[in-house]
Formats: sequence, structure tokens, C-alpha cells
Amino acid sequence: MTTEFQLDELGAGRAGRATPHGTARYRDRFGAAATPDHFAVSSGGLWLSSIGIGTYLGDLDDEDDRLYTDAVVEAVRSGCNVIDTAVNYRCQRSERSIGRALAILAGPAGEGEFFTREEIIVATKGGFIPFDGAFPPNPLEWFRSAILAPGIAGPQDVVADCHIMTPRYLDAQIDWSRRNLGLQTLDIYYIHNPETQLQELRRDEFLVRVRAAFDLLESKVAAGAIGVYGMATWDGLRLPPDHPAHLSLRELLAVAEQAGGRSHHFRALQLPLNAAMTEACLLPNQQSGGRRVPLLEAAAAAGMTVMGSGSLLQGQVLGALGRLEVAGARTPAQRGLQMVRSVPGLSTALVGMKHTQHVRENLELAAVPRLPPEQALGILRGFRRG
Repeated sequence: MTTEFQLDELGAGRAGRATPHGTARYRDRFGAAATPDHFAVSSGGLWLSSIGIGTYLGDLDDEDDRLYTDAVVEAVRSGCNVIDTAVNYRCQRSERSIGRALAILAGPAGEGEFFTREEIIVATKGGFIPFDGAFPPNPLEWFRSAILAPGIAGPQDVVADCHIMTPRYLDAQIDWSRRNLGLQTLDIYYIHNPETQLQELRRDEFLVRVRAAFDLLESKVAAGAIGVYGMATWDGLRLPPDHPAHLSLRELLAVAEQAGGRSHHFRALQLPLNAAMTEACLLPNQQSGGRRVPLLEAAAAAGMTVMGSGSLLQGQVLGALGRLEVAGARTPAQRGLQMVRSVPGLSTALVGMKHTQHVRENLELAAVPRLPPEQALGILRGFRRG
């Protein structure tokens, strides 16, 4: 059974979590080097940087492990205190690279300025089936050994040959992520692309599974294993209401109240937002206050923190952004990030950054005011019409 994942060097896990006081201290470190609106406060009192580092793409090798570790260290030292990952990213290697970066940032073995655990917001995800460091020669045998044999899940729990969100499975995934990251508490824990389940389940069955997952996640909050939980989606929250994989925020909030009462901890969402995917702010696909509104407006009304993923769509939108004129942005990547991070209702624009030079380029925006909200929306409307 392969559940320890070679994590001895990270110990039992660094105690603590992101706090309002700690993240405010992080904000204050940068003083005049960052504009006041580079950081925004969440409903939970945490101060989040307008740009966060993502860790999705990359090779499964030591070189990319090192690159990601260096990039995370550089990002935190440059004004980015939001780190996003998932247990399945690069077969768990991204989480482990972040764990090493957090150890460097905390000292005493690191070089340069040290940062406390309370200053940094770490978000990860569970739901997809991860491998352990590399793609195994026989994936089915790995699954039988690592997942079935220890009773983490059964064959009947697997949807679309890749996704599981039963309580027992998510419980194990949380522990794997805590070990990988070397943390006792994960600040944000997302169910990863839950709409995958709707490929095979009726909606009423799906909501029953969501309720079971939320019950488990509320218990993990109470135990101190996670701070808050949410859903990180690719399609579900940006699809029209009549689509079979559409996720209704109103339905999900009702399930959260069933699981945790009015003080539930379902408080975070993630979905794509970029020049090619504008639905989060422009498509009225959610019900809120008796009318249909875009996801970001509905989430704001519910007091939820929303992060935008794929802000540059893995570089696919850079060609179109090269023709865009955006005040304070000198490169296509900066133009795209400046547009996305300025959208009202979005706390953080996430962007994959594996190279320190890209980190430095993108974090130059910390010293640039965000665009007026209507200007950002106007640019996105232009892309949508085009």
C-alpha cells in the first residue's frame, strides 16, 4: 500500500493556518511597493493578493520540481500570498514542490526573508485519482493497490473512470495533501470539478453525494484539517442553466446549510476567467435575489471568495492580448492578468508560473492599480463579441 508518499523530510506538518492578522502583516510588508488594491480582504478577514500562483502544468521530473519550488519562493517574496494546487497535479509532485518552498520560506534553513505560516494562503483540491510521482506502468494495478486495497474507495465510487468524491476518499485525499504540503491545516480545500459526476449521475443523486461530501468537509473544518471548503470547477459554474453539467450555486448553498447550518464553511469557488472564457462575469446563469445574474455577482451576494483560474489559458490567449492596450501593463501576460484581476467580485487571478522570470514579470503588477471595474468588463465584452 503506497500511502506514505516519501514525506519524512517534511515532518508531521507545520502548525497554523492563514489568519486575518497574518495576511494583513504580509500585506503591510510591501508598503509602497504594492498599490492598496493589490490586496483585497475576504469575508473571512483574510487578505489575498490579486495574483496567485498556479502549479498545474509541467513534466514529472526533478527539474520541474525545482523550478516550481523556486517559483513559489519567488512569488511569496514578490507579493503573492495565494498558492493554488491539487493532489493530482503532476502526480502529487506539485504539492510536494510547494511543501519544500514553504519550508524554505519559513526558515531557518532558507535564505532571505522569512514568512510565517499565518501569512500564506494555500489552496488544494481533491476528487480526481492521482498517481504517486509518475504514471505507473499499470494504472489499474496502482489503483487496486493504493485505493481499493486499503478501503479508500470501491469500484462503485468511481465516475467517468477518473473521479471520486465519497467522504472516505476525500478524507484520505486531505491527509495526502497535508503530508505532501507539510501542513497541518489546508486553508482552502476544493472538491475538484464535481460536475464530472453529472456525466453518470442524475442531479438528485449528485446532490446526495454533495451533501455527504459537505458533511465530511464540515467535520474536517471542526478537526482543524481545513479552514474552509469550496468547489473548483472548469465547466459547471459557467454553463447555462439548461446544460446537464450546470452547477447551481443556490442549490449548493442549500446543501451547505443542511450540512453546516447557516454558519457553514462552504465559502470558496474557483472557475476559469480569461479573454476566451468570460462567463463568470458576463453570463447570467445563476439565481440570486429573485433574478438571474452572473456567477461572480451571485457569489458576492453569498459572501463567497472567488478565484479565477486559467487567467492566461496556458498562454493560448497571449496572441489576442498582444494587440490590447492596457494602462500599466507592458507585456501580453501582464495585460491579461490586469484585465482579469480587475473584474469586480474576483479576489485573485490565478496563473501558472514555473519560471522565476515569469513570476517577476507578472508580479510587477503589484505596483500597478487595478483597472476600473467597468473598464475591465468592457474589455471582456469586446472579446466576447469578437
